[in-house]
Order: sequence, then C-alpha cells, then structure tokens
Amino acid sequence: MELNEQLLQQVITPRPIESHKGTFGKVLLIGGNEQFGGAIIMSALAAVHSGAGLTTVVTDPNNHVAVHSHLPEAMVGDWTNKETWYSAFEDADVLLIGPGLGTNQQSLELLQFVLTNQTKKQWLVIDGSALTLLATHSLDLPYPEHTVLTPHQMEWQRVSGLSLEEQSRENNQLKQQELGASLVLKSHQTTIYGQNGIYYNTAGSPAMAIGGMGDTLAGMITGFLAQFPKNDQTISAAVYLHSFIGDQLAKERYVVLPTEISQQIPRWMHYFSQR
Repeated sequence: MELNEQLLQQVITPRPIESHKGTFGKVLLIGGNEQFGGAIIMSALAAVHSGAGLTTVVTDPNNHVAVHSHLPEAMVGDWTNKETWYSAFEDADVLLIGPGLGTNQQSLELLQFVLTNQTKKQWLVIDGSALTLLATHSLDLPYPEHTVLTPHQMEWQRVSGLSLEEQSRENNQLKQQELGASLVLKSHQTTIYGQNGIYYNTAGSPAMAIGGMGDTLAGMITGFLAQFPKNDQTISAAVYLHSFIGDQLAKERYVVLPTEISQQIPRWMHYFSQR
C-alpha cells in the first residue's frame, strides 16, 4: 500500500471535547548520553509536538538543563539513578529507547531493564544505538507484536543479518515476520513492514538528509502511538506526516532541519484533522 494524505485524514482525528492530558497518553523516552544529548531532545520535541499528553525524558544528568531549556513541557529523570527508572517506567503507555543512548555498559543495562520490565499493555519503539545493542547481545523482545523497530539500512543489517544487497522487500518481510515486531526501515523511500501488510512512503526530500531526522521520526511514532489506535496505520501516518512536512518545508529551503519539522507538526495535524 502506498501512503498518502488520505491516511492522515483517517488517523488524525479531532480531539474529544471532554479530554485531559492523560487522554493522549504518557510516553517515556530513554537516551542521550553525554555526547549525544541532542538526539533524545529532538525525539522529545517531536513527541510533545505530536500531541503526547505527558512526556518524560530519562537521560544523562549532563543533558537535564538542555532538556528543560528546549522543552519545559517535558519532565526529566536521571538515568544514573535506578529508582528513577522504575518510577518513570511504571505509568508509561509508550516507551522509546535508543536516540543518543550509546553502546556502553550503562546503555546496555538500560535496554535490558526496558526489555525485562515492559508489560503487555506498553508499546516499545527501539531506535538508534539500542538497535545495535539488541543485535550485538542477541536480546529477545518480550512483546514483539507491541514493538516497533526503526533502523536505517546499516542498523537493519546488524539486527537482521541481511547485507545491504540482500535487503529486498521479500527478505525484509520474511525477517520482520520472524522477529514479530513492526519494522520502519528508513531509506530514501522508507518502507513499513507492519503486522498486517507492507506500506510504502511516497513522500520525502533530499533536503531532509541531515542528522537528527531519525530521532525526530522516532519521537513522532511514539507520540502518535500514545494517542491514536496502536496499529500499522498509526505508525505509517507518523512516517508519512514526517516526510510530508519535510516536503512542504523543502519548497522554500535547501536544507530542512529536524527541529523545523517538529515545529510544524501541530499545524499539519490540525489541518488533516479538519479534512
């Protein structure tokens, strides 16, 4: 199925008059080591601008001031304090781990904690270096049907064992079905291998080829899953809207920044909710 604007109209519905922040889901984002704090900040910006009701960022203490500065709407937790892990984890509807996480022992322990404690009601998005850790340490997914993997092609090579040359749609689908998780395989034309089909992104621009785009996409997927039905269509809508906004901005920009996309999310969600 090719993605188009009609999908956005179906998924992005008007908000109920009788609603509160809990209505739109609680999300927990884990990532951002001392070197790559910007990654988790961009994910959090995207999740909040996508409409997640409550957003908590568990990150390296060196990033706390930056998170508060860029996104006062988000709560912040210290990832060196294991008590923080439990308190932040318990109430989350959707979890995102990986942007800027790194691959050291601390990073591995955080991922193992998430995989050990995820409940059946929680959805999990795995991105960035968490995918490398998943592959390197052969970690199992507790609830694959409630898990979304968002690799680029090199990360998918590590997770799937498929070389770049072997990554045909048929091989990718077979491996996705073996893993059981939904797969958002990022490339110049991102393809979603969902629980009920394959979805082809028809939007996107070379202007979006810049660091942080994947972090922003992961945050959007997380925010969408927090508030809309948890299915292939919602995941695909987040992917398509991300690229659609990039296309709109690229009409007047040689380069589109990830943070510019996040700033435009509420405008376009409103637009499609009224169609």
